Amino acid sequence: MRLRALLDTDALGLRLLGGEDELDRSVRGVMTTDLRDPSRYLSGGELVLTGLAWRRDASDSEPFVRILAGAGVAGLAAGEAELGDVPDDLVEACLQHRLPLFAVNEIVAFATITEHVVRQVSGERAGDLAAVVDRHRRLMTSGPTGGGPEVVLDLLTSDLDLRAWVLSPTGRQIAGAGEPLAGHVGAALAGQHLAATRTGRRGPHRAEADGTTYSLFPIRNNGRGTVPAAPRDVRESVLSDWLLAVEADASDWPAARLDLLQGVTQLIAVERDRRDAARAVRRRLAQEVLELVQTGAAPSEIAARLRVAAPVLLPGLGTAPHWQVVVARVEWSGEEADLPGGQVAQALLEEILVDPAVTGPDSADRIAVAHTGDEAIALVPLPAVSPASSAPGGPTDVEGAERPEGASPAGAARDTGARERRDTALHADSLLATVRDPLSAGLADDGRLTLGVSAAVHSAEGLRGALEEARHARRVAAARPGRVCAAGHHELASHVLLLPFVPDDVRRAFTARLLDPLRDYDRRHRAELIETLEAFLDCDGSWTRCAARLHLHVNTLRYRVGRIEQLTGRDLSRLEDKLDFFLALRMS
Repeated sequence: MRLRALLDTDALGLRLLGGEDELDRSVRGVMTTDLRDPSRYLSGGELVLTGLAWRRDASDSEPFVRILAGAGVAGLAAGEAELGDVPDDLVEACLQHRLPLFAVNEIVAFATITEHVVRQVSGERAGDLAAVVDRHRRLMTSGPTGGGPEVVLDLLTSDLDLRAWVLSPTGRQIAGAGEPLAGHVGAALAGQHLAATRTGRRGPHRAEADGTTYSLFPIRNNGRGTVPAAPRDVRESVLSDWLLAVEADASDWPAARLDLLQGVTQLIAVERDRRDAARAVRRRLAQEVLELVQTGAAPSEIAARLRVAAPVLLPGLGTAPHWQVVVARVEWSGEEADLPGGQVAQALLEEILVDPAVTGPDSADRIAVAHTGDEAIALVPLPAVSPASSAPGGPTDVEGAERPEGASPAGAARDTGARERRDTALHADSLLATVRDPLSAGLADDGRLTLGVSAAVHSAEGLRGALEEARHARRVAAARPGRVCAAGHHELASHVLLLPFVPDDVRRAFTARLLDPLRDYDRRHRAELIETLEAFLDCDGSWTRCAARLHLHVNTLRYRVGRIEQLTGRDLSRLEDKLDFFLALRMS
């Protein structure tokens, strides 16, 4: 705003005492001070309000005004409540330094002037920024010259002093201005946003994380990506839409500022559409390979498609990759249980398979996900060990490295290569570690997400088996309780595969027969027999290791185990009885 505008507002009670030629100066803020030297708190462009408490005699006025002029303030407004009239020496000093001077009527509070200036300046900044946002939207819509969402987020910070971040539905940061948002804060905000969206509330949503208040604005997909622009049901988009998190409470914002933030979300949605369009090639490759695998095509034909896919998914890699298959399914219950979940599962897999530490909208450019029906299938490449590293004397064959007796250097290199592939492979246990909480909020009480992960395969011949393996693992995950579950290939060769499929009544009867006598005894005597049994089995029946773990004397441990055998009629020295107890504990 201009200084001249202050004189047009009668409620401010301002009277111009000098500096009429300088009234076109811009006011960028307001400051109240009675310090003799307030320069450390000035950045230029302020309207300074003072009650003149700093003035002891006429000689103090010129130094004070000189400091203000040197700091580049827009003007000075002096209150008349303290001295009655503004002293002539102050008027003369302002004329000398060409600093506009106003007198503030004693019936007008400085707070009234401050509130007016702040409101006007903020409104003008928002209007200027809205014009910039609109121009930026047109640039991004017509071509790639807009610079991405970071540019407009930087504008929010510089012009409106708002810190903001674009987050995925799992809380991963896609864009931001300034310091990145902590991972656990992003996940917490995403969870609160998804929970609020599932209730049908309109954004922005107020949220808190680590003692800070945020406002969460949904970023709707414009329709050229995975999910339609106007879904019939919120569940079709809730798990795929991005959100804008602003570090502020927008509940009392004026409509103009809310409209501005809505414009920002529309601008970021353009970037989302562009990201989805870039993924179209990878999705098509995955769909083609999946169709060949499912229809029983010859391995040579599948291998040819993989050779086409490898440069797209692993640019610059000279050797053929190994592959893993991940299968995901999103299922809804209730009246619309037939709601299609394949596209939602596809978008979720593309997000889940991204390293949570990686930021940016294009960080999933090596993941190919197809969908069929309610199921999404990801083809995940793993870099293979290069020929140089697997050859004798190569990087993996370190001179002097310890290797098994009689093993050749080439054999040792092959072992190292296998270890490297295991290190880079996906693990079901860790895939959902950082995303389980926010996704559970989005699934609410009527949705489930289940994932299955295959072992790594090195050729086209192995893909069909990997797909079946991943599907079996997903069925194991589906048999478990919880909204978000995953299982890996290693569980298919374990008792874990069998336990979920035991009928509930059989499980209850089996565990009750073995464990209820121990639980009853523990309740009456606080003997900790269940804890002792678990530790004893976990220590493979070793008396000394179990006693050390429980901080007991071995004789005390023997007494407890004897009591367990007496109450249940079982013998813990027999393998069959140990196995029964082990399974009962796992099923309880």
